[in-house]
Amino acid sequence: MKKIAMVLLGSILLAGTVACESNVSKTSASAPNSTEQTGDTPTTETAKNNQNDAASEVRRNQLNSDIRAREQRNNMTGGDADRADSDVASEVSSKLEANIPKSQLTVKAKQGAVVVSGTVQSQEQLNKIEPLTKEIKGVQSVNVAAKVAPAVPAQ
Repeated sequence: MKKIAMVLLGSILLAGTVACESNVSKTSASAPNSTEQTGDTPTTETAKNNQNDAASEVRRNQLNSDIRAREQRNNMTGGDADRADSDVASEVSSKLEANIPKSQLTVKAKQGAVVVSGTVQSQEQLNKIEPLTKEIKGVQSVNVAAKVAPAVPAQ
């Protein structure tokens, strides 16, 4: 019975590890699934839902808690430790979601190089992406492949 339990546990852990291998983080459920895509122009309803989600008190608390926990972890290690690509991508995604709530962005990180793609509502929001991303420890370069796509009314 112990052998079966160990095999089952090992299988679950392996499946979890494989599922977590993707270094892509998204600011909304409607964001593209990879940084190779720029995403579709969002509808007014999608943009409103993204903004409401990012502006909700619960989500705002989650984002702030996530960012604080990472900052504390970085401070404990002196901030000079190598950071996992998924950690950098997730932190950048949280930062962008908190500061650009109507966005549909996908973030991918690899060895300090961050790629951000998707759509934002205005040129002002597009201009915010690079400076916000560079605020995150571990980010060495930023490639902004996002485009401006104002929301269109749903048909």
